Amino acid sequence: MNFRFAALSLACMTIACLLWASESKSEPISVHGWVLDSACAITKGLDKPISRDCALACARAGSPLVILADDGTIYWPISDKTPSSGQNERLLPFAGERVTASGKGYARGGSHAIVVEDIQAEKGK
Repeated sequence: MNFRFAALSLACMTIACLLWASESKSEPISVHGWVLDSACAITKGLDKPISRDCALACARAGSPLVILADDGTIYWPISDKTPSSGQNERLLPFAGERVTASGKGYARGGSHAIVVEDIQAEKGK
């Protein structure tokens, strides 16, 4: 009986450690790039938005806005709150523009995300 209890305890501790180790770790990042809708960033392979009006129209139709970094990485703005919420409202003022966004960065399975703590339009670029 004690052997079964010990084996069960060990299995539970192993599972807990694996779950803890699989959590995504964040790191502070600063991203420079364009705010555009995710569909255009992926399906059209754009380097920058077609226009501000186009980015706004797509966002208002429900396409999530993303930040296309200068190195081509697409950052999905996310919330780290539970329940989570979309970030389009926060990014709408910057749709179709260059920005500098800073916050907590995450990467998992080839995807990149940012919990935006600060976002500013880049002037003169």
